[in-house]
Amino acid sequence: MTIGSLRIAAFVCAALASASAPPAQEPQLGPSRADWEAGFPDGCTTITVGRGASADGSVITSHTCDSHRTRGWLDVVPSREHAPGSTVQTVKRVEDDTQAMPAYGYVPTGEIPQVEHTYGYIDTAYPCMNDHQLAIGESTFGGREELISDRGLIDCQQLVTLMLERCTTAREAIALGGALTARYGYNDAGECLTIADTEEVWHFEIVGPGAGEVGSIWVAQRVPDGHVSVNANASRIRQVDLADPDHFLGSPGLLTVARERGYWDPAKGPFEFCYAYAPEGRTSMAARRREWRVLSLLAPSLELHPDSENYPFSVAPDAKVTLPKLVDCFQDDYEGTEFYFVKDITVTGDDGRTVVSPFANPHMPYDMNRVFRINGGWGWRGERTIARWYTMYATITQSRAWLPDAVGGVVWLAWDNVATSVYTPLYCSITDVPPSFRAPARVKGFNRESAWWAFNRLGTLAAQRWGDMRKDVDAVWEPLQAELFAEQPGLEARALALRDDPDAQRGLLTRYCIEQGERAVARAWQLGDELWTKYDERF
Repeated sequence: MTIGSLRIAAFVCAALASASAPPAQEPQLGPSRADWEAGFPDGCTTITVGRGASADGSVITSHTCDSHRTRGWLDVVPSREHAPGSTVQTVKRVEDDTQAMPAYGYVPTGEIPQVEHTYGYIDTAYPCMNDHQLAIGESTFGGREELISDRGLIDCQQLVTLMLERCTTAREAIALGGALTARYGYNDAGECLTIADTEEVWHFEIVGPGAGEVGSIWVAQRVPDGHVSVNANASRIRQVDLADPDHFLGSPGLLTVARERGYWDPAKGPFEFCYAYAPEGRTSMAARRREWRVLSLLAPSLELHPDSENYPFSVAPDAKVTLPKLVDCFQDDYEGTEFYFVKDITVTGDDGRTVVSPFANPHMPYDMNRVFRINGGWGWRGERTIARWYTMYATITQSRAWLPDAVGGVVWLAWDNVATSVYTPLYCSITDVPPSFRAPARVKGFNRESAWWAFNRLGTLAAQRWGDMRKDVDAVWEPLQAELFAEQPGLEARALALRDDPDAQRGLLTRYCIEQGERAVARAWQLGDELWTKYDERF
């Protein structure tokens, strides 16, 4: 492998897209043909942690929004009162290629009744937490293409929004999601929503009812309190026991529809949701390898086989899971395993040893992975790492029963590729976010006011000479990340002292989140400049 071809691989990490303005041309409704054929390997990863498995008793969900079409800004939506007779405009995501960069637009699908009161929430592209500590992560698994409905009113992003606006617990959110999609119809690809409250976390997997139909088919499984789980773009729920509502919930007709459509033959074995409604996911190495890696990082003693078709829905971790451990999981690219696909892209170092080339970057796009087939690469097999160059943002949430909602609910948010980013806090009670978090990211192209562009520029630059620049990036973000986690108890103690003055409490938390977010963004711009200076003569 020549240095020239390595450099070709490096510069491919250019931007793709996000945003939310309506398209000016006839839209492409729903997922693309390439998505269906590939089994949705490009999408998001979510890890869940039960309260007995986390180091401090938090219930945790998470999300990497792995799509540069998705919008790269966020805001806080406050709680609101609504007049009787109010309605909600329902919309559906569509691909929009009329902007400066590829994006999503939204087209109206109809209206549904509004409720009297809606809760406030942090409005990421997939809203992540409301002011009652209800949190949601997401991962697309696709399912059977023929189940997509052309009559449903509600897509995945809108479903998440409705759940957070109207519910305070995970079970309420599951019941609401089932009821709303039964009445108004689900119109999206198969999705896993990982729904956490202060007591428990569930995986809610939903698919459409089929063309021309209104409704949905869904199942939910609870992660035991002492366990962790993962979804990586493949349905993970197998056998279902609806007689055990403490662990399983499901839509009416769940088994009947599968039998009538020929997805399940009772004579051949028990019903398994993933094989009935989303069988392509169990053949996707992009999904299975991430499942293996997450569960192996958290429970290495299980010695799970990396090529298994199925892994346990959830496992008990070897040690209580900390926030830093979850960051490690989301920054992972299989280094140290046989699946580190750049391991054989080597050069001879100054000391005569053979080492991985500094230009070899494990976060590259699939097409460039094929370049390395003869050099031990594995991207051509359809695999991918957990950390990705096209992540828009990532979240890790904490919901904590022993704290009041204003202090107990926190979203740790990182922009762009988690491997070159840092998580900063957003408490669920804050009233504002850093201005750079609200700035449009991609719809009009490069924007120096945008938080996402600060981190995307840094990540894209670091990709050019990953083996060296990663050390400079880690030297900045690792101590800052440790500092932010270490400051959390003291900040929360100060906030709790203000429990009799809610406005002052929210003000303290809001100021802190804005300060730390802007501090990280400013450092990302500065670090990018430093890398340009240091490595200008080394490309």
